[in-house]
This record gives sequence, C-alpha cells and structure tokens, in this order.
Amino acid sequence: MDERYPIGTFQHDGGITNEQVEKWITQIEELPQQLRQAVDQLTDQQLETPYRPGGWTVRQVVHHLADSHMNAFIRFKLAMTEERPLIKPYNEGAWARLSDSSLPVEPSLKLIEALHVRLVTVLRSLTQSDRKRIFIHPDSGEVSLGKNIGLYAWHGRHHLAHIKSTI
Repeated sequence: MDERYPIGTFQHDGGITNEQVEKWITQIEELPQQLRQAVDQLTDQQLETPYRPGGWTVRQVVHHLADSHMNAFIRFKLAMTEERPLIKPYNEGAWARLSDSSLPVEPSLKLIEALHVRLVTVLRSLTQSDRKRIFIHPDSGEVSLGKNIGLYAWHGRHHLAHIKSTI
C-alpha cells in the first residue's frame, strides 16, 4: 500500500450518473460522524503521530480537512454564481504549519459538521445542468462541479484512511 494514497488516487473518467453523484454526496454527508468516531478517543500523543514518515500528524490532517472543505464549499458557490470563475489555490503545507493547526481537533470537528450540513444542502440542490458548470483551477484546468463532488468525497475518505492507518 502507498502510505500517501491508502485508498488510491481519485479516478473518474467519463459520464457521471445521478446514482454516482448521490453516492458521493452521501459519503460527504457521512464524513463528519466518521471523522469524529475515528479521533474522539485519541490521546494527544496519538494526535501528534504522523500518518507516515514525513507526513502530517493526525491533528494536522483533521485541521486540513476543515481548511480544504471550506475552500471546496466556496469553489462550489463561486461556480454556481459566476461563469467559469478562476479560483485561487492555497498552499496546503503552509496552512498545516500555521498556529491554528496545533489547536485541539474539536473546533475543526465542529466546523466540518456545520460546513457539511451546508455543503450537502447545496450539492443535493444541483441539477444535472448545474453539475456541468465549471471553475478554472490554475493547476488543474477546468473542473466540473460533478467531478468536484467526487473529488471531495474521495478526499474525505482518503484522509480518514490516513487517520485510521495511524491509530
């Protein structure tokens, strides 16, 4: 197993069915509870354990999920309200080294719980036409909202697997 990608990289080519989108949205909806269950009983020592040599600690992974999914929520809303918006990437590694990444995980767990309620509400309201809307990522190019739903479903499961492989 590649410790960087315990569930593999995100792969999806071709059409995106309504069933696939609903599966992805359900995975996004379930992440906050699964994340809380994975970290609720961890000690500070366990939270400070990197998921792989040179990787982030469990604590940093939890805070990263909050950071990343906040950015995703904004990207979805930009693409729904603007034509082909150019989004701004962020330096994930630098964000993971900022002082708020040393906080207890509870603020990020609460943030993810609240954010995912709003995110899932928006995602479930998207029509097939909406899912074809795109944003422009400076590195990745055009990204459809449909594909981005899948990417963030994968992203949550990817980092949950990192946490579970550590504990």
